[in-house]
Amino acid sequence: MVLRKVLKVLGLLLLAASVVFAVIAWRNWDLIQRVFLGGVKVYETVPPQIPANIPRPAVLVFSKTNAFRHEEAIPAAAKMFDTLARQNGWGLYQTENGAAFSPEILSRFDTVVFSNVTGDVFTPEQRAAFKAYLENGGGYVGIHGAGDNSHKAWDWYVTSVIGTNFIGHPMDPQFQSAAVNIETHAHPSTASLPDRFDHVDEWYSFDKSPRGIPGLTVLATIDESSYKPGSFMGTELAMGKDHPVAWWRCVGQGRVFYAAAGHTAQTYDDPKYRQFLTGAVQWAMKRAGNGCGSDAGNATGSAQAAE
Repeated sequence: MVLRKVLKVLGLLLLAASVVFAVIAWRNWDLIQRVFLGGVKVYETVPPQIPANIPRPAVLVFSKTNAFRHEEAIPAAAKMFDTLARQNGWGLYQTENGAAFSPEILSRFDTVVFSNVTGDVFTPEQRAAFKAYLENGGGYVGIHGAGDNSHKAWDWYVTSVIGTNFIGHPMDPQFQSAAVNIETHAHPSTASLPDRFDHVDEWYSFDKSPRGIPGLTVLATIDESSYKPGSFMGTELAMGKDHPVAWWRCVGQGRVFYAAAGHTAQTYDDPKYRQFLTGAVQWAMKRAGNGCGSDAGNATGSAQAAE
């Protein structure tokens, strides 16, 4: 009799736990899909109606997410780019519609910003359009999630654009202050930054430093002695003395810039980070610094133009 009552109680507890789990899963199903089940599969085929009078130089800010979505960072970055566009005289269009990546639409923009883009976000035709745009002289600026491991389905992007593989970020604690070391002030993004400064962010680690890639230049590293890399799902995150967090490279004639920082909304209010991204965009759109392909070695503007 006692055993029967115990089993009945255990059954009720199991049923209650199952109901609670089901409710939690239902409420968080989108997040579960994005993080644990390979991402959602949303692909637009009808392009957005882009205004006909966007002035040049023009920036296309793209923030589509088929994997983890940075809910706070994306709107903060959008607000920041609105401000930077007004301050610098850029034309600007912001979208999460992958169908904007067509040869016709991309030809209207001098650079594309991947603002925390995550997951497999393009159809094969859209992939081809972006690849051709970049290799033929377009610009690219990738921020934070644009370099995480959710892009592994597109080998060309991981290998030829980012150049290394994300392996994780600290979780204990997730956000830490770390010392950033600027390796060169010769690039418009770093021209006005101090040699060393502290910044709070979610610090990415990679399977290897991209420094050895021919034609790739590391702009900034973080001092691992200034924070605790720790581990991520059993993977040790320490990279040692060479832990890059910003770099540039050429892809064909196109200019590629990647910055690993950018998880928190507060980052986009930081004057140093705004200066940093302003210089990155100016460079990517060939308005400052040395370039790639046919414009390699030709300064199209001073580093101070990025301030």
